[in-house]
Amino acid sequence: MALVFAVMTAVAQDIYTFKVKDDMGQMVPMSKYKGKVLLIVNTATRCGFTPQYKELEALYEKYVGQGFEILDFPCNQFGEQAPGTIAEIHQFCEANFNIRFPQFDKVEVNGDNEEPLFTFLKAKKGFAGFDLNEQRGKFMDDMLKKKDSDYASKSSIKWNFTKFLVARDGRVIKRYEPTESMAEVEADVALELNPVTSAIMARRSVRKYLDKPVEHELLQAIVKCGVNAPSGMNRQPWVVRVVENQKLIAEVTEVYKKNNPEQVERDPNFKNMFRNAPNLVCVCIPANGGGELDAGLLGENIMIAAQAMGLGTCCLGGPVRFLNSNAEAKFFIDRLNIPADYKLSYIIAIGYPDEQPEAKPRDMGKVEYVK
Repeated sequence: MALVFAVMTAVAQDIYTFKVKDDMGQMVPMSKYKGKVLLIVNTATRCGFTPQYKELEALYEKYVGQGFEILDFPCNQFGEQAPGTIAEIHQFCEANFNIRFPQFDKVEVNGDNEEPLFTFLKAKKGFAGFDLNEQRGKFMDDMLKKKDSDYASKSSIKWNFTKFLVARDGRVIKRYEPTESMAEVEADVALELNPVTSAIMARRSVRKYLDKPVEHELLQAIVKCGVNAPSGMNRQPWVVRVVENQKLIAEVTEVYKKNNPEQVERDPNFKNMFRNAPNLVCVCIPANGGGELDAGLLGENIMIAAQAMGLGTCCLGGPVRFLNSNAEAKFFIDRLNIPADYKLSYIIAIGYPDEQPEAKPRDMGKVEYVK
């Protein structure tokens, strides 16, 4: 029964479906925090990481006015390092660290009696490992391996002061192990609190869309953001065509299906050749070369603006190659009314997303700062 409940909790619609008990014994709906950036932490008062309370309070004071909250859940499961009642714990935290962020009743974060909120969080962001090049990470890894050689394959909370960062829309963005620096946490919090950088960090390539065209006015606003991208000498060497005609997309898709039957057959969800998107933004550049950089900047603006407005996008090259090389698809190019001295460079599929893809790893090791 506990396993069934855990699975049901893990697939709950979103974080706002949960209720948690505060330090006064009152049930608090998580929906109270909708629209805020959250850092959810399981804490302890007698742990080597307990001084992080000071850093957490500093973080809270710096950003609380911008829509940020820290939700503190004391837990006694790790070395019994959170003894006493919640009242005693709260008194300790106020006296020693002057905390002002919300503190909730003691919980368990692993096992049959774990708080459902943490079941949800762990399902969204599992354990990704400690930094073994860092002394504390190596220590934690050695300690936990002695208890369970297979510990790293499990999503369970490993120790006190594990943290989960939640976006304003309820997405669980990132999990931090207690060994990770608060500087890293703060950098991510700052990104999420800023609407522009939040949209940049949230943007993913979407390949599943709802069967719902994007409103014309919304497309206009998004393309306007694209046209206002930087352009060298303000040359604006692009031509943009926004396709809203569903019949045109369906007709050229029939040509694609005839020429690529095996690819269509492999995809049980195939609707059209543009990743099933209901709308397209076609970007063209001078046929004799040039304009690639400016057109790329335009496309990036379009995709970030779309993300900020609740839409999904995917930048497509394959359909462009098909359209430019297949004579039967010429009618589609003709309908775009592209000037004779321009060529189709890429297409942005755009629509209401029907998925929330996870972020692919990014290698910050490729970045160096020259001082």
